[in-house]
Amino acid sequence: MPLETDKAVILARGLGKRMRRAEEGVRLEAGQEAVAAAGVKAMLRFGRPFLDYVLSALADAGFRRVCLVLGPEHDAVREYYTREAPPRRVRVVFALQAEPLGTADALLSASDFVAADDFLVLNSDNYYPVAALTALFEMGEPGTVLFEREGLLAGNVPAERIRDYAVVVAGPDGYLADIIEKPDPATLRAAGENPLVSMNVWRLSPAFLEACRQVEVSVRGERELPQAIRLAVRSLGLRLKVARSSEPVLDLSRRGDITAVAERLRGIEADP
Repeated sequence: MPLETDKAVILARGLGKRMRRAEEGVRLEAGQEAVAAAGVKAMLRFGRPFLDYVLSALADAGFRRVCLVLGPEHDAVREYYTREAPPRRVRVVFALQAEPLGTADALLSASDFVAADDFLVLNSDNYYPVAALTALFEMGEPGTVLFEREGLLAGNVPAERIRDYAVVVAGPDGYLADIIEKPDPATLRAAGENPLVSMNVWRLSPAFLEACRQVEVSVRGERELPQAIRLAVRSLGLRLKVARSSEPVLDLSRRGDITAVAERLRGIEADP
C-alpha cells in the first residue's frame, strides 16, 4: 500500500495585486468588489467562499489536516474558519508569514505544521480536480501532478496566461527533470503543442524545506517555490514523481475570472 499523508499547506498570503486591478467591462457585486479590492481572492463568495471549495476538494481526496499560510492582516479569514464556519471534515490551523517574501518563504512559515511528515502544498486561488489531489494523496512519495495545456484551455485559463505558469520537463524515468518558470515563446514552442504545465500543486517531504532556505531571492525580492523546486531537483538530489492530468484547473487570479469560475462551480457542493 502507498504511504499516505493527510497534511496540506495552502498558500494564502499573496497580496492579490492582479485581483485588485479594475478591468474594463468587468462589474462586480458590492460584496465581491470589497473582497477583490482587498486582494483576498480566496474569500470571494460563490455561495460560499472560494476557499471552502478548495478545502472541500482536499477533504474529498483524503486530506484531513490543513495549514493556511496568512498575513497579519488576514484576521477575517481566521475569524471565518475558527468562529463563523469551522470546517466539518478538515482541521484548519494557521501559520503566519509576516512579510510577503514569496511562496518558498511562505512554506517555511508552515515548518512546525509540516514537522516530519510528507505534505501537500497548493495555491489558495486555484480549484484543483479531486482526481489530481487524490493521485498525490496516494502517490506514496514526493511528486506533482502536471496539467496538459489543452485541459487548462478547456477550463477558464486563456492561452496567453499559460506563459505566466511554469513548464515542466519530465524525464523518461517518470520523474521531474526541470522546471522553467514563465517560459519565453521559444521555450513554449520547444515543449510541443501540449506542454505539461505546473499549477503549483506538489507533494513534498520535510527535506524540501532546505531548498526553500537555500533558494536565491528573485529579482522581485522573493523566494519563489518553482525556483526552490528546481534547486531541490538539480542540486540537492530530491526526486519528484510526475503524474499528469487532462482535467482543467480553475484559476481565480483576476476579476475577469469571477464569472467563469462561478459558472463552473455551479452544482459543486462545498463541504469542507
